[in-house]
Amino acid sequence: YLHQKYTPDWEMFDHRELRATYIANNHRQAEELTKFINEGVLKNPKVDLIMAQHVYPELDVGQVGFCAGKYMASTDELHINVTGVSGHAALPEKYNNPILIACNLVSELENYFSKYRDAPSIFAIGFFEGLGSTNIIPETVVLKGTFRAMNEKFRKISHEKMKTIAAKIASKHSAKINFDIINGYPFLVNDIAFTNKNICLAKKYLGEKNVVELPIRMTAEDFAYYSHILPSCFYRLGIRNKDKGIIHGLHTSRFDIDEQALKIGMGMMAFLAINS
Repeated sequence: YLHQKYTPDWEMFDHRELRATYIANNHRQAEELTKFINEGVLKNPKVDLIMAQHVYPELDVGQVGFCAGKYMASTDELHINVTGVSGHAALPEKYNNPILIACNLVSELENYFSKYRDAPSIFAIGFFEGLGSTNIIPETVVLKGTFRAMNEKFRKISHEKMKTIAAKIASKHSAKINFDIINGYPFLVNDIAFTNKNICLAKKYLGEKNVVELPIRMTAEDFAYYSHILPSCFYRLGIRNKDKGIIHGLHTSRFDIDEQALKIGMGMMAFLAINS
């Protein structure tokens, strides 16, 4: 389990005493999660509060981390096709190089977002493909990237602005730019009162020195959908053990956990659920 969210056996709890805490399996795509919500998964049993925990290699095993308020970013996929005119590299009058146009586009978008450093956001292109050769100018360049934000209004405005910039560059270079944005998860917000209560409970369970305050993080999480509906607390479970060589990050080939974290995580979540 890379992403740990434990689903308790509801038969073990008195629903009247346990203000419903629903822990969803993380392996759900955005479409499935929204479908679950729309079909009433939070209504039977009625859910009052919701929490989740996620492994965190930056924290030692035995530690947990919390961030009250906005914690993780929204995430959108960018899929961009820049189409020019292909040709022989030695005959520039006969082609319109989409590689140069795509470079111009990325540069302009970077310049735009550099003006908003005070608004936490990420614009990044991670895929740039133009299948030409040493003397062949391709017709099309394909770009793929991500846009992330911590503010839904800024997110929406930025979507519009990115497409406007792309349209202007296409017109300037007599090219065609298809700029598709696939909306992903919203930003994740932890309810301040609920999270602060869980911080106090975590200190009772693990000891004050093992509970860490975390900064905002520009990664994303599908649990964010729940956080816009119910008082939520998404926290981090330490799995690092330097002595055992367990030091590598999430989504890497050498990722591992100290399995003692499994016991700590289950106990921690049960303690929070019962005492919330």
